Amino acid sequence: MKKIIVFATAILALAACKQENNDLLKEKVESYAVVEVTSPLYDALSENDKKIVGLFRQAAEIMDGLFWKQTFGDKSEMEALTDEYAKAYAMINYGPWDHLDNNAPFIEGYGEKPLGCQYYPQDMTMEEWDAFQDPDKLSLYTVIRRDENGALKTVWYRDEYKEELEKVCALLEGAAVLTENEGMRTYLTERVKAFRTDDYLASDMAWMDMKDCNMDLVIGPIENYDDHLFEAKAAYECFILLKDEVRSANLAKYVALLPTLQTMLPCPDEYKTFVPGTSSDLNVYDAIYYAGDCNAGSKTIAINLPNDERVHAAKGARRLQLYNSMMAKFDKIMAPIGEILVTPEQQKYLSADAFFWNVTFHEVAHGLGVKQTVNGKGTVDEAMGSEKTTWEEAKADILGLFMVSSLIDMGEITDITKEESIATFIAGIVRSVRFGHASSHGKANMMCYNYMEEHGAFSRDAEGRYVIDFGKAPEVINGWAALILETQATGNFEFAQKYSSEHADIKDALASDIEKVNGAGIPRDIVFEYNW
Repeated sequence: MKKIIVFATAILALAACKQENNDLLKEKVESYAVVEVTSPLYDALSENDKKIVGLFRQAAEIMDGLFWKQTFGDKSEMEALTDEYAKAYAMINYGPWDHLDNNAPFIEGYGEKPLGCQYYPQDMTMEEWDAFQDPDKLSLYTVIRRDENGALKTVWYRDEYKEELEKVCALLEGAAVLTENEGMRTYLTERVKAFRTDDYLASDMAWMDMKDCNMDLVIGPIENYDDHLFEAKAAYECFILLKDEVRSANLAKYVALLPTLQTMLPCPDEYKTFVPGTSSDLNVYDAIYYAGDCNAGSKTIAINLPNDERVHAAKGARRLQLYNSMMAKFDKIMAPIGEILVTPEQQKYLSADAFFWNVTFHEVAHGLGVKQTVNGKGTVDEAMGSEKTTWEEAKADILGLFMVSSLIDMGEITDITKEESIATFIAGIVRSVRFGHASSHGKANMMCYNYMEEHGAFSRDAEGRYVIDFGKAPEVINGWAALILETQATGNFEFAQKYSSEHADIKDALASDIEKVNGAGIPRDIVFEYNW
């Protein structure tokens, strides 16, 4: 009888553990607010344009499948899960690792996410890597595989993913035939060539010249954040976008101000010698489809591309603000967070318009500062090594706020106040920190938050709510911007690594804030439902 009781107790304990895990996964799935993707801009498209967008969607779905291969492997493994919440959360995260919890595994049987995902052999050692002499091993567009003798070899994306890429090329060629826009036709034609050659320069240049099209397609292997081993491999993704002509026209004048804004940066002149290209454009879009890397975990609300510095020097960059996604995040996440964390007297400064401006100029800020170090260490990216993206994102965070504040002072932005910009920015950092602090973006957010708090941009009242010192905040903003710009310009990797290791952490007070926000049931991010 005793054995039966012990066995029964063990069964009950196992069932309780399983229920607890199921409840946790249900909570995780429900921490994403479902947003129905709609846009009045889609309804206004011609029938021909809707056919083009349909072809784009088919290409996007292939990009989605390719990203599954890159970041996890066989998607069918996750599709076969019998637990509905485990499966749903795996679909959000493109695998069994939680993007918003520093890639912690949430499905039993899976360990830590491989730093190199599927871009490198899982059993590759650093000794092997260092001994592997191939000039293309760090290319954005190669994977590392083993040859028939077990030795490392590089394989170009065009060969590794040839079957899928040929299908994408056929779809884009079909869209090129249908489009009546010459710039779009040129871009699609060049992008097809890029998929077949792994040379994206010409298509990036063509994309920069595509100024007058009512839709856009961002497609290809683009960002390298998914590769946590070397930040060397580009992940496939796709955005289908529709241009908001009215809001875009309102932003056009700011492109001409980029060289002026560069000279105003709060740092010595030698740290701002780069002259931003004035072919850059700053436009507003509604996003009607996300696929691949940009859809994994937290959702992108603004785009700053291309990443190729040769394009930056020749033509600048394009900054695309995804208005419908941005407003969904403000309404469902940002405003509720501010109501909990910011002192009641200052909650009036939380503003959707300020959120739009802050995000817009975060993207603009990537084009400012310097691209080459001032002391012969090569490019900033080369000198900063594994710290490059963390400090680049930190730069964009704070210079975006600096520029919005400066443009308000200049009378160029008139629909918000500096108080609104600063208050919304600080609440926005907490929103971003909830995505986790293991990524480059997360570390950048934490460094910014800690610097602003440590230097008195905000403090806490008796209830622990944020009280912003609007008089001191500009000085703190300038100080943090200056430190970042100097670190990049001098290529001071050792300082950057030490500083981020000491300041990119979540302290107890902030952890308590996040707990309070989570306890209120505020979504951490959004997940899309497509009904077109």
